[in-house]
Amino acid sequence: MPIPILTVSQMRDWEKATWAAGRSEADVISRVGYIVAQRAKQMTRPGDLIVVLAGKGHNGDDARQASRNFSDREVYLINVTEPEVSVKEFISQLQLEPALILDGLFGVGLNRPLAGEWTKLVDKINSARVPILSIDVPSGLDADIGEAQGTAIRATVTLTLGAPKRGLLAATAWAHVGRLELAADIGLVPRTLASDLQWTVREDFLDYPPARPVAGHKGTFGHVTLFAGSVGYHGAAVLAARAALRAHPGLVTMFTCEEVYIAVAAQLQAAMVHPWRPGRDLPESATTVLFGPGLASSHVLAEMKDHLARLWKESPLPVVVDASGLDWLPQGPVKSGALRVITPHFGEAARLLNSKAGLVQNDRVRAVRDLSQLYGDCWVVLKGYQTLVGRSSGEIYVNSSGNPLLAQGGSGDALAGYLSGLLAQPGLQSETLTALRYAVWQHGASADHLSSRQRNWIVEDLIDTLGNVPE
Repeated sequence: MPIPILTVSQMRDWEKATWAAGRSEADVISRVGYIVAQRAKQMTRPGDLIVVLAGKGHNGDDARQASRNFSDREVYLINVTEPEVSVKEFISQLQLEPALILDGLFGVGLNRPLAGEWTKLVDKINSARVPILSIDVPSGLDADIGEAQGTAIRATVTLTLGAPKRGLLAATAWAHVGRLELAADIGLVPRTLASDLQWTVREDFLDYPPARPVAGHKGTFGHVTLFAGSVGYHGAAVLAARAALRAHPGLVTMFTCEEVYIAVAAQLQAAMVHPWRPGRDLPESATTVLFGPGLASSHVLAEMKDHLARLWKESPLPVVVDASGLDWLPQGPVKSGALRVITPHFGEAARLLNSKAGLVQNDRVRAVRDLSQLYGDCWVVLKGYQTLVGRSSGEIYVNSSGNPLLAQGGSGDALAGYLSGLLAQPGLQSETLTALRYAVWQHGASADHLSSRQRNWIVEDLIDTLGNVPE
């Protein structure tokens, strides 16, 4: 199940409930130490030096416990009580070229700016150019609001404990948090705390998509129809169609601008490709429509834009809109009960909201709510680091997979095509949210899978991997 994203106060309540149930802090610290050590081993190799920085509080206890779980690495533990002394000790260890710094200086309880000597230590750690694994929260970062208390560690990976803290998701925190990972099972009692923000995890998709009926045929699994591709941008249409095919709908049909029809059709074998002309109807068997990838050319016909507006307002079919199509959307209600999805990145979201990109990033949850309300209570996939999936009310889901190599042209086209291919399938339409979350997670997980094996992968490789990352 998804993990609720909590405030520091909620996390404290959860810990108190655990102690009241008879579980000891020592047992939890022991488990955390083991989990942290295992993650540190994944970031290093046998024989590497790991410098452990442990503060006075429980975060330091976690770090000290972790330092006892390395049998095949060299470990140097610095118990930091006087930062002006510890910075000299730390500098001496840097001469030995450590492979990892384990940050256990401060936890979620920090509520005041760091004093001068602490600032010097943190700045020296950040300038060391050594990978950093932070325990629970980067030291110096306010875990509720996501702002540095004067300064804060810039972690490579933050392994947060029990549940993600709300501040770790703030745009102001991202440079400090690095890759946010979760150690969920640290020995606390089963949680009962609610949150409007939920953290998506791999285990949410066990046995998804469900097994197909053995007597199924092409008509059983839906027909996704794409409107994509224009002069100078025909590649987006090809990428979206190929990604849609990876979701295994029964059929894929592409309508593309006549000027690029040959270029698009020549690159697609399993999809049916047609030049788009005004007045052309959707295939009778269509079950979902994707509109937008690669329609950025000024030569895109006004009739095509009008066609999208009519589909969005009136069609009973699910309609997904991405890229340039977003700028042509009419505001207001849509056909009652009709499924609508938009997939903007933060810049596109800002245009739709008549706002600024920075304001969207500063309150992405509000952006999701406002966009959904403006466009007929549609589902919103707000793309970017920790992609959000939600609508005007209800829970919003934060994606946990993906990495910066997704920031390349065509990545968004692949996501739009893949999620449309899932939504085209009648058997998956009844659980729209699950399909959307799975598409986003699989997209990011595919990037993580590729990045663990090679540094130079491209979007075509991503599409080849979509749907093949095990849950």
